[in-house]
Amino acid sequence: MQSFPRTKIGGLELSRLVIGTNNIMGGSHRTRARDVHIKSFNNEASAVCAIVEAYLEHGVDAIIGCVVGHRFALDGIRMAEQRTGRKVTLIELAVFDVSDTAEGRASAADHMRLCAECGVDICLPLHFVVEKLVNKGAGRIDRIGDYLYMIRENGMVPGLSAHMPEIVTYADANGYDVEVYIQIYNAIGFLMQIEVELVHKIIWGAKKPVLTIKPMAAGHLNPFVGLNFVWNTIRDKDLVAVGCMTPAEVHETVEYSLAALDRRLPIMDERIADY
Repeated sequence: MQSFPRTKIGGLELSRLVIGTNNIMGGSHRTRARDVHIKSFNNEASAVCAIVEAYLEHGVDAIIGCVVGHRFALDGIRMAEQRTGRKVTLIELAVFDVSDTAEGRASAADHMRLCAECGVDICLPLHFVVEKLVNKGAGRIDRIGDYLYMIRENGMVPGLSAHMPEIVTYADANGYDVEVYIQIYNAIGFLMQIEVELVHKIIWGAKKPVLTIKPMAAGHLNPFVGLNFVWNTIRDKDLVAVGCMTPAEVHETVEYSLAALDRRLPIMDERIADY
């Protein structure tokens, strides 16, 4: 079985395909009913374990999400590690208080310690946390260095989650201690704040690897279209996060991705049409 190509983030080696968690946690970007449906069968450790194990079969050994604070997710990841003997790189999207007060800073520091205790390897303040600090007039992210320092101090690799494309350019311009960026990127511009080609240019100009998310635009694109687009328009050091609801979807995602990278026809079972 072909193992997935790899890259490095802050000295850590990991697969270029990353396990997304919206289809585990229940963030469908579609409807509340779909969110509830996802939660009903994937919000338990055994389901998480099965999905992670399926990815690990292909050498996909990194997962991203707001995992800290969700015991079932952490337990499922650890269960998969124990069953396979493979380490999973945990990339946390951290949500914490950014108030410019003693209480706010203490709360943020406590959260960073919790992330480290939970085994987080790479820690990125979540996009809406970072956006509270963005100063467009000055072209900077106020006080972000304080939180990146807390991440380093706790032995984790720092990064920034960006829905605002400016976050990438501001961080690079100001030399913030960042090893990876997250950027929404898909062929139809779903949830992207500027045109696709401008985000493409930002990704190619970024000084650090970029982890692209929502390649299939929350189901608005099928895997063949969405994955062929992203894999063929990012750099060799960049990554793509894809969340799957079942182990069977994992195997399809990996095959579509490898076929895109190898520029070949995907080997895929035909869809079932019962009519």
